[in-house]
Amino acid sequence: MRGLVRRDILTRIPTSRTRCVTRHMGSGLGAPLRRCFGGLALALAMVGCSATVNNHGFVPPEEELSAILPGVDTRDSVALTVGEPSATGVIEDNAWFYSAYQVRSFAYRAPEIVDRDIVAIAFDEEGVVEAVERYGLEDGRFVQLSRRVTDNGIGDVTLLTQIIRNFGRINVGDAINGNN
Repeated sequence: MRGLVRRDILTRIPTSRTRCVTRHMGSGLGAPLRRCFGGLALALAMVGCSATVNNHGFVPPEEELSAILPGVDTRDSVALTVGEPSATGVIEDNAWFYSAYQVRSFAYRAPEIVDRDIVAIAFDEEGVVEAVERYGLEDGRFVQLSRRVTDNGIGDVTLLTQIIRNFGRINVGDAINGNN
C-alpha cells in the first residue's frame, strides 16, 4: 500500500485503536475557499431572484400641471410649460397624453405593472385648454385581445399550383408591348 499513497499529501495518523486514519495534509485553504465560493454562489442566486423595478415614461410634476389654466392656456403655452407629449389623440389631435408607469419583474414570472400615471390635457377647436385630467392604475380597464386569424382565402393551394394557374392569365403580346 505504500506505493499507492503519496507521502507528501497524505499521512497516516495513529489513533487509540490499532488501525490508522488517513488525513489530507494540504495547504489548509480548501475548506475556507469552498465556503467563500459557496457563499458567493448563494448571494448571486438570491440577487437573481430579487425583484427589479423599471420606470418608463414621463408625467410633468404637479406644480407644473397646476400652472396650466383651462380656458387661458394654448397648445404653445402648454408646450413651453411642461413640454410636448409622446402621444396625442389618435383620430383627432384634440388631446395630449403624458404617461409614466413602473414595471416589476421578478425572476421567471411575467412582468407586472405596479403603478401607472396618465395626464390628459384636452384642447378645443381653437387649441385652448379645456381640461387637465389625471388617471391612475385603478382607472384602467382590461381589454381582451382577440386571437382570431383572418383567412387568406387560398386554403390548401400550394405555391406551385398558384404559379401554374397564373400562366393562363399572362398575355405575352401585352407584356412585350408594355401595355398593362
